[in-house]
Amino acid sequence: MLLREGKSLVTKPRNKRSLTIARHRTSVSLEEPFWTALAEIAQQQGKSIAGLVNEIDQGRSARDAASLSAAIRLYVLEQVQAKRDAP
Repeated sequence: MLLREGKSLVTKPRNKRSLTIARHRTSVSLEEPFWTALAEIAQQQGKSIAGLVNEIDQGRSARDAASLSAAIRLYVLEQVQAKRDAP
């Protein structure tokens, strides 16, 4: 996310966290609002963050060139939009 500070633009820092997915350690780098939203979604679904990220990872197709971080961001966006659009 870009923030305006005077005349320059700076990006918000990403936070890297290590998770175990499919019995392998991996690092995922996301902006803090995405980590917060992901944690809330996981809690609502009764899952751990690692468990939810594993499901997101498994849902990516072999042809999908998106990184795991990008797949998580898209998943969070879809969940937020679905919640917003729900009757």
